Amino acid sequence: MNVGNPGSRTPRRTACTALALILPLAALAACGGGGTTDTSAEQGSGTGTITVWAHQGTKGEVTAVQNAVKSFNSSQDKIKVKLTLIPDADYTKTITATDASKLPDVMEFDGPTMANFVYNKKLAPIDDYASSKTMANATDAIKAQGEIGGKHYGLGMFDSGLGIYGNKKLLDAAGITYPTSVDDAWTAAEFTAAVKKLAAEDSDGKSLDLQEGGSYANEWGTYGFAPIVWSAGGSLLKNGKAEGVLDTPEVAKALKTFQSWKTYTDPNADGNAFAKGRAALSWVGHWMYPTYSEVLGDDLVVMPLPDFGNGPKTGQGSWAWGIGANTKNGKAAGTFLDTLLNDENVAAMTTANGAPPATKSVLAKSELYKQGGPLQLFSDQLAKPCGDSNIDKSCIAVTRPVTAGYPTVTAKFSTALNSVYGGADPKTALDKAARAIDQDFSDNAGYQIP
Repeated sequence: MNVGNPGSRTPRRTACTALALILPLAALAACGGGGTTDTSAEQGSGTGTITVWAHQGTKGEVTAVQNAVKSFNSSQDKIKVKLTLIPDADYTKTITATDASKLPDVMEFDGPTMANFVYNKKLAPIDDYASSKTMANATDAIKAQGEIGGKHYGLGMFDSGLGIYGNKKLLDAAGITYPTSVDDAWTAAEFTAAVKKLAAEDSDGKSLDLQEGGSYANEWGTYGFAPIVWSAGGSLLKNGKAEGVLDTPEVAKALKTFQSWKTYTDPNADGNAFAKGRAALSWVGHWMYPTYSEVLGDDLVVMPLPDFGNGPKTGQGSWAWGIGANTKNGKAAGTFLDTLLNDENVAAMTTANGAPPATKSVLAKSELYKQGGPLQLFSDQLAKPCGDSNIDKSCIAVTRPVTAGYPTVTAKFSTALNSVYGGADPKTALDKAARAIDQDFSDNAGYQIP
């Protein structure tokens, strides 16, 4: 998951819900869907030319994908891959607007969009085409993102995670003891106390960076702060319903605490609140490590998000690869997926973008994420996946709801979060969001995927 430009969202109570996100985690929900059409790909000959679509990410990511294709094409003469790169901002919209019969044999997609593409019969299960070795080497967390009804529709080269970055010099100066692993996370009360104590030592009274950037009514609002809901024992959605899990007193209390942090939060209009030393703590993801470590060096510490009672939680998930439902050559598509997800290509991609590798073999050797590495915390979190439904104290990394109705879930939750941050009553805002989500699901027969 890499950080992109802010976007906007225009939700409607139909399956055709537009979604433009602050992070390139998802962009546009598809229209229609449902029904009973079989989306199993044809096996085909396993030879010939296959088409592949990928999003045009950072320069390093693009190079990694292009090199993977070149290496694959030159390594054998039975299958030829024809790669098309599509600009990041247009990528998901392009898949959405393209008829399933015109989609490629293999395509990349952002995690939260997967269920909608399955619902609209644009993705096929990959279980019969990716090798058993590839499936076994995928981390449990990334497999949770790609699974619907016991079938896997996608696997990623990398994953994502959240944490609290701290300025050790400022923490030590304030006499604050801070957690060093997921096992000793601050409670919400301890985190709040640390924020206040650091603020008292700060010239402008702003000790915290929440990557505000002007609004939380976007995917950053959901990805960044749904962990508060999960850590308070709630959920964005459970068994297709938000009422009774999103609007609980415990979640409302937790968001009241979140609301109280605004007093001590740097608006971060320039994106440099933590890097420039204006804030001692930064609530953000793995992707800021290169910038922060370059500036702070040994004074950079990495901590888990605070525990609101159900254990610390983090979001997870990112871009993944799948097979087009209408491919006539699933066997060749699977062969290419196996190559994309081998050690060489996953290592090249995660070296380029700094994300946690989504394969067990590369993760174990990663200089950043291996045991004893500076970002071991993120791999420790991902090693305890919850999936999107069984969220208890024993797990940490939570998958955003795997549902074709995700655009509505994220739109309504992030709007509620933003209004709470702006001063609205948490219970009222959550009640409104839960009712709107459930009405949309009711209008669309629960977005059931056959």
